[in-house]
This record gives sequence, structure tokens and C-alpha cells, in this order.
Amino acid sequence: MSTYKKLKEINIGSCNWTGGFWADKFKKCEEVMVPYMGNVLCGDVGHALNNFKIAAGEKEGEHKGMFWHDGDFYKFVEAKTCVYAYTKNEKLLSEIDEYISIIGKAQEDDGYLQTQIQLSNDADRYENRKYHEMYNSGHLLISACIHHKVTGQRNFLDIAIKHADLMYVIFMPETKHYGRFGFNQTQIMGLVELYRTTKDKRYLSLAEKFINNRGKYEVKHDSTTVGYPIGDMVQERTPLRISEEAVGHAVLALYYYAGAADVYSETGEQALIDALDRLWENVTDKKMYVTGAVGQAHYGASTNLDMIEEGFIDEYMMPNMTAYNETCANLCNAMFSYRMLNIHGESKYADIIELVLYNSGLSGISVEGKDYFYANPLRMVNNTRDYEAHADVTETPNRQPYLECFCCPPNLVRTIAKVSGWSYSIAENGLSVNLFGSNQLETQLKDGSNLKLTQETNYPWDGLVTITIEECKSSAFDIKLRIPGWTEGASIQVNGKTLDQDVQSGQFSTINRVWTKGDVITLNLPMPIKLIEGHPRIEEVRNQIAVKRGPIVYCIESPDLPENTEILDVYFNGDSKLKAVHKSDFLGGVTVIESELLLRKDNKAGMYRSVSKPQWEAYQTQLVPYFAWSNRGQAEMTVFMPIVWN
Repeated sequence: MSTYKKLKEINIGSCNWTGGFWADKFKKCEEVMVPYMGNVLCGDVGHALNNFKIAAGEKEGEHKGMFWHDGDFYKFVEAKTCVYAYTKNEKLLSEIDEYISIIGKAQEDDGYLQTQIQLSNDADRYENRKYHEMYNSGHLLISACIHHKVTGQRNFLDIAIKHADLMYVIFMPETKHYGRFGFNQTQIMGLVELYRTTKDKRYLSLAEKFINNRGKYEVKHDSTTVGYPIGDMVQERTPLRISEEAVGHAVLALYYYAGAADVYSETGEQALIDALDRLWENVTDKKMYVTGAVGQAHYGASTNLDMIEEGFIDEYMMPNMTAYNETCANLCNAMFSYRMLNIHGESKYADIIELVLYNSGLSGISVEGKDYFYANPLRMVNNTRDYEAHADVTETPNRQPYLECFCCPPNLVRTIAKVSGWSYSIAENGLSVNLFGSNQLETQLKDGSNLKLTQETNYPWDGLVTITIEECKSSAFDIKLRIPGWTEGASIQVNGKTLDQDVQSGQFSTINRVWTKGDVITLNLPMPIKLIEGHPRIEEVRNQIAVKRGPIVYCIESPDLPENTEILDVYFNGDSKLKAVHKSDFLGGVTVIESELLLRKDNKAGMYRSVSKPQWEAYQTQLVPYFAWSNRGQAEMTVFMPIVWN
């Protein structure tokens, strides 16, 4: 275990879903998501594999796709590798090896590998950071290390090492040209992962160098920055160690924080973790949506008045209809929290992971598994924008089968493929249970002893969780159960006897005892339906509420309203009786909330209009999980609704 982590990750493949919500999602990932994405990226639509084939001299043509398309392909390879880790389907491994062979042929002799540059006559290596070479490099390193962990093979790892060695030669020396080049900082995570895999300290040193360069140079345009915003947008204005506010592009920021957390976990530098603690609190307490989504605006300015895109704006400024909330950013929020969970061992970080996974993460893909959202607003109102005229590749009124900017789909699919690995962590004297879902775990504790257990639950639709010990050591050890912050009155039984210990929401509850085969832990998490209001400073949701049950945030969608009803005419009846009803044959199997809403019938025209007592029509309907909206045709939707109390 890393010296500066309280919890250690379990190995990929140690925890397998056996039934229920995540087993269904993983099966869909294996049978639909990964094959469909492979058809896209390995064909002429996504063209990503073609780029490598052309660079390898196996095909004629030109580079297609965004500058960061190589990185998207590496994420797809990672997803496929993780599916192989759990299924051991040799056909998958053979296909992955074929990709790696092509990638290896595309790599230049000195290790350089960037098809967007190699196939261009207009750009040179590391000439301008707008070409996203760091992003591609980071995902190459991460994917290769995971491939090595899962398969034991070196064919992909050797490509990554050769590439990282070239990066070290170029970026480790102190030069003005490369000093501000650490943009789209995925390479930091990748370098730390490569250090953990190879034990070569050069890679950790280079990762730290990219962190140290932040805020070190004057923020002004030079030859390496022309054509892209500078300053807060790309995480370069304020040194990380004194940063107090999340700014700029949300994905760039959170990848950067995640990389810094990886560096801290190896170095233990106090200034780093102090800054990350401040930034995590700033994100989750002042700039995060009720769905766990982040990155409030497509365009805007930071508090330092730098132009930003797809990112953080002022605290508590949380628009609903224009909320950007890129799928990648939401997933990065979970990735950052996962690292903080293992560093600090506190359950609040797992609460954020769970919130993202069940809401703003899964909303990025259809129930069918083939269509994608890039942006994830909390309200959709038709005819507010001419999407076709704008030809927008990221903000769409419904999910798309292919996004020209394809970073989010493989990010989400690789997360679904490996999320069982986040369910547990190895603690100092036992095991922590971070996430819930029916599964089987086979792992080793810190002392090398074997532990096998099974978990059975209908979570997130039901809060009853049963864990059975199948094999364990004969001496006492801890099992730490996360008690989510959203529940109240949780209880724990062991072998049918209620434990005489305090069980507090928002904390891990630790059970230390001598465990034996057949011991059964029963965790009961009451799951009442709750009305959620925003902080008073969030002007966009004043006098409005959202509905939440357990970790699931709900919304009202136009298919569940009378024909021609506009979503802006929907109000929530605060006196309505709410009822949770599970529908196994609806939207892939979800629990809906039956409720009475009020439809306003007296709206007038005009931007401002006189008002008297509104006229209401009561309507009995259902709310659906936010992640499952937009699966019944193009629809209007809202998470927050104005509330009316009698």
C-alpha cells in the first residue's frame, strides 16, 4: 500500500457483479456498449483506428477526428481490457492485441506517438498545446498500465515506456518553450501509474514537474499557446499549492487534481493535500449540482476574468437549462473523489462517487447503450435554441449515436467496465465497503490473508444489504461499512443480532471481530423520499425543489405529462403523497416516484406580466430517475420544480 493512503485499491477482476443494477449495466457494457463503440472507432465514422493505421503505413488517408482522438481510442482499449478482466473472453484479448500491434507500428523510433501531428503537414511536435498531446499521452500510459496489470503482457506497456522516456527527455529540463506545456493534464495520472507499474522514479519526478510548473510562468500568449485560451482555463495561473477555488475547464481541472492526488499518495507532501482538500470542498460545496455534475457553463469567465469554456464559474451560480455538466467532468469528479477516498479513508468521498455514478454519469448514455450525451443540463426546454443552425457537437436536445467530440462516451464506458473495483478498498486492518451492489469479492488483506465474501442487495432501489463471509483469516479484522449521508436511522446486524454501536450517517461504521465462514452482516439503510432545496444563494432554484430517494435524483419528463404541456408550467405539489413503485419492465428496470403535480393554466405572453392567484390543474403522474430521461423520444425535462404548499 502506498505510504500516504489509508485505503488501497483492490485488483481489477477481484470483485464481480452477480445480479441487480450494476450487473445489468456491466452486461450491457460487455454485449452492447463496447462492441458498438468498437464498430464506431474502428470504422470510417469514428476513424480512430484508421488514424493509427495510416500512421503505421497500413492504410492511405488523412487524420480525421479531434486532436484528442488518440486518447479517446486509448480509453476504449482500457474499457475493453477491463471487460476482458472480468469475462476472460480470449476473443477480446486477441482484438486488443491487434490494436496494440497497429499502435506500435505507428509509434516513431524515438517513442513519439501522436497521429494528429504525425499525419499533419501544418504542425510539429510539441509546437502548440492546442494539439492536446499531453491528453493523448496520459491516456496511452493509463491504458497500457491497466493492460499490463490485467494480462501480464508487455506489448502495450513497452510502447508506453518508450513514449514516456521521450517525454522525460523533452519536458524534464527547464525550458521556456515547454514550461507552460502541461495542458490537459492527463499525463500526470499516467506518469504516476507508470511509476507504480515500473518503479522508475523518473516518471514520478516528471509528474511532479508538471504540477510545479503551474503558476510559475507569466500568463501571456506565446508561440505555444496561440489558438487556445490561457490562464485559469488551462490551470496555469495560480500555483496549485496555494489554490483555493476550482476554476477553468472542469475536465482539465479535475484531471489535474486527480493527478496531484496520485502524486501526493506517493510523496506525502502536506502542501499538496492541503490544497486538494480545499479544492474538493470548493467543488462539492459550492460548484456542484444536486446530481453530482460539475462545470456550470459552456462559456464564461473565471473570477480572475480569464475566458473559460466548459467549466467552473462563480460559486453558487448554477443555471439549470444552460447547465453544461460535461459527462467527462462529472466522471472526473468521481475519479478525484475516489483518490481522496483512498487517501483519507472518509465516507464523504464515496458519497460523491455514488452520486455521480447513479445520476450525472449514467445520464451520459442511453438505456440501450448506444447513444450519448456530452452535456447534461438539469432542465430541457424545446425550441430555446436552433441546434442544427449552431451545428453544436456537445449540446444536443437528445442523445446522439456519435459525437464528433468523442471524449465522453469511452470515458463513461470504461468507468462502467471497472466500477466494481471501486466497491471495496483494503484498509489498514481489514476491508472497507464503499459501494453497494450484488457481487462476489475475492481479495487479500494487507497481511496477505485471503478474504472472500458475497454481497446481495437490490440497491439502489432498496436499502437492504446482506454480506456473507465465505473465507477469512482466523484473527480479528475490520469490516468498515459506508453509511451514506442521505440515510437516517441505519442499522447493522451480525448473524441476526443488532450491533450495540453508534451508526452515523456520512461515516464508515467499523465492525471489528473474529469473523468466521458463514457470518452474515445485514445493513439496513432507510430510503425515504426526500425533497431537496438548494442553498439560498443559488438564485436559479429559489423556491424550487428536487426529489431524491436514496442516491437517485428524479426528474419530470414530458412523456409523463399531458400532451402539449410545457415543462415550465409544471409545479410540485408540496402536499402530495409520494410513493416509490418499482417497474422492472420500464426504462431497463427502475423505481419511479408517483406524485401529484400542478399544471399552471393561466400563463400569459410577454417577458414580464401581471399576476394574480394562479389557476392550477392537478395531475397524477410519475417522476423518473434523472439518468434514465430522454429514452422515450425527444422530451422536455426538469429536475427542479417550483413548489406550491397549501
